[in-house]
Amino acid sequence: MSNPPFRILSVIPPMTQLNTPYPSTAYLTGFLRSRGVDAVQEDLALALVLELFSVDGLKALHAHIGTLPAHQRTPLAEAFFEHVEHYIGTIAPTIAFLQGRDSTVAHRICSRRFLPEGPRFESLEAYVDPDDPDGGDPLAWAFGALGLQDRARHLATLYLNDLADVLREAADPRFEFVRYAESLAGAQPTFEPLASALAAPLNLVDRTLQALTLAAIERHAPRLVLLSVPFPGAVYGALRIAQAIKAHDPGIVIGLGGGFVNTELRELAEPRVFDYVDYVTLDAGERPLLALLEHLQGKRSRERLVRTFVREAGAVRYINFVEGDVPFDQVGTPTWDGLPLDRYLSLLDMLNPMHRLWSDGRWNKLTVAQGCYWKKCSFCDISLDYISRYETASAATLVDRIEAIVRETGQTGFHFVDEAAPPKALKALAQELIRRKVAISWWGNIRFEKSFTPEVCQLLADSGCIAVSGGLEVASDRLLQLMKKGVSVEQVARVTRGFTDAGVLVHAYLMYGFPTQTVQDTVDALEYVRQLFETNCIQSGFFHRFACTVHSPVGMHPEDYGVTLKPLPPITFAKNDVGFIDPTGVDHDALGVALNKALYNYMHGIGLEQDVRRWFDMHVPKPRVPRHFIARALGGQ
Repeated sequence: MSNPPFRILSVIPPMTQLNTPYPSTAYLTGFLRSRGVDAVQEDLALALVLELFSVDGLKALHAHIGTLPAHQRTPLAEAFFEHVEHYIGTIAPTIAFLQGRDSTVAHRICSRRFLPEGPRFESLEAYVDPDDPDGGDPLAWAFGALGLQDRARHLATLYLNDLADVLREAADPRFEFVRYAESLAGAQPTFEPLASALAAPLNLVDRTLQALTLAAIERHAPRLVLLSVPFPGAVYGALRIAQAIKAHDPGIVIGLGGGFVNTELRELAEPRVFDYVDYVTLDAGERPLLALLEHLQGKRSRERLVRTFVREAGAVRYINFVEGDVPFDQVGTPTWDGLPLDRYLSLLDMLNPMHRLWSDGRWNKLTVAQGCYWKKCSFCDISLDYISRYETASAATLVDRIEAIVRETGQTGFHFVDEAAPPKALKALAQELIRRKVAISWWGNIRFEKSFTPEVCQLLADSGCIAVSGGLEVASDRLLQLMKKGVSVEQVARVTRGFTDAGVLVHAYLMYGFPTQTVQDTVDALEYVRQLFETNCIQSGFFHRFACTVHSPVGMHPEDYGVTLKPLPPITFAKNDVGFIDPTGVDHDALGVALNKALYNYMHGIGLEQDVRRWFDMHVPKPRVPRHFIARALGGQ
């Protein structure tokens, strides 16, 4: 009797995102199939949400709340318990609408009489027409010409967020749509918080995930399961999946990898991790995976594993038989075969047309180039493989992959998920798309550098570019130079305006709390941001609080940035963030509240004519930036 095929199941654990599959399993599955391997994939993050927020899931949540003593029920949970029939009667059509399977439900949703409205709907009161603050429907102004479908999508998203709040308050306080139990894993020096959580009795979310895991194992009968954990908010879910698999069949081999592992577990020394998984691999997964597969099939010794942690005699051992990585142009084409592309949820958390791209729409995720061609930014993990190893593929190869993906998925939207897509490669890609008459819509991350001339911006738009995102970070030439960002505020203004003039939306990644950043720097930066919105250079942005990591130039050479690192505790598990002492002594948390408030309003076109100091609750100095600096910079183009 012949042996069954060595099937590999790649799994997306909860949580990542709901509108489109996280691409790691699509890359791995496509690569493995290109090498003749029997490979399949599952998105258990999506499956978990669809099960929890279904008729049966809400009935289970209702039953659980019914077992809670009255003093443990929050007002939100009590309101859900009392109005559960209203929620049960609306959940299936609302999910179908968000999946794009029943657009006609929009009419009923927009009536404001169909969906039960909880506390999340109070945010609608924030949308006040600046030209008519006392009258009219706030949504009518906020949505403008976006129309019925988008209005309904936003209301349905608020409804779903209300239900998530109920689940969080009544069943699992760690649950969120894009991250799950994140604090248990992120920069945790020991495994103890995760070990305690994994030893606790299963709650409603855990039991649901366990059932979905066992169903997937039954469906695919894999010999090897790969758990890809891109973020700390996917680690707990991944280990619960592994726990369920090992309890069901200890013979199934489990591997752990992904962005979180590559960044935070590089010095893993905690043996208990291997109570759940058998192998932990670092960096680009293709070569370690091929070596592991050969080892499990008896074709390679354990000593010839590549970038792999194992447990031996109760201790963690790192094995790295040095072999070259699979070149980027040979990794194959990602495949979404096996993922339920018609079941993802297009959510609309924010009405801003650029900001919505992250949560609304089903995007095929693809990489133009491996790594970063710049790899100098002092806040970035430039010492790690996913940044430092830069490789490209030809434009012809990229368009071949694009055409194959469109044939498979039937969808022509692409999100290029590069660290920063190189201008030369994007220009060649655009020309190849136009030459071959391949009509797609695409967006991606870039650096705002002068190579993106107005002519190049127009070429990219003609090839289907609808939006770009890039790092302005701290809008201060002094700090941009300290960051080794390689751009100036004036240059960013000109590049972004070139994209806007070509009809391309622009999102700016913004930062605060960088070493030596003063209150004056922060006020000046916000004034630059205000002017960039006012002159329509950017349409969207997001402020990140600077975090120092051990793999970044700041973390490796803090003296060059005028700061002192705080000592780290003994570490056996995750190592990434490191605290630092900045002699400026600025309260960046307080400033961050003002920055985010200002940015939220700017993205809705509010307050652009007003002094930036109005957003701060404390006294701050007057901006030193000339009030029309950006406009004058653009005038001199």
